[in-house]
Amino acid sequence: MSTLVVYFSFTGSTKFIAEKIAETMNADIAQLKTSKEYPADGFKKYFFGGKSVIFGEKPDLVNEPIDWNRYDTIIIGTPVWAGSFAPPIKSFISQYKIRGKRIALFASHGGGGAKKCFAKLKKELSGNEFICEIDFVEPKKNREGNTSKAVKWARSIAV
Repeated sequence: MSTLVVYFSFTGSTKFIAEKIAETMNADIAQLKTSKEYPADGFKKYFFGGKSVIFGEKPDLVNEPIDWNRYDTIIIGTPVWAGSFAPPIKSFISQYKIRGKRIALFASHGGGGAKKCFAKLKKELSGNEFICEIDFVEPKKNREGNTSKAVKWARSIAV
């Protein structure tokens, strides 16, 4: 069996970490993409992201279907939005009904909310074995430190 790194990235920070983890573990990788884009600048960026989390939105995903039978370990990455995971992750969880897998979680953020985010993800993904979690503060601002942290973490969970 193998490992899949699945993630949503808004500004590229979560993507940066996901790619380092997948490369280290020689894992498959899938970036979640939505049919509509979120506003990327200014106040609208925070307003629409926060509103999406608060109202429990599940945006349409435009990814190819994933064959879950190929994977025993799934690593899920998300930015932290309003103390929670990004709505495309909610769509992903709702669409695939993941059960009986080994799950590792990672989050990128600007300075808080990861523990709350992980607790919410674990609740949504009950029925799985959670093997570990890690968060990254502003991954692209400290590329070297966060690369090292991601590689070390990935090696610790490689099967």
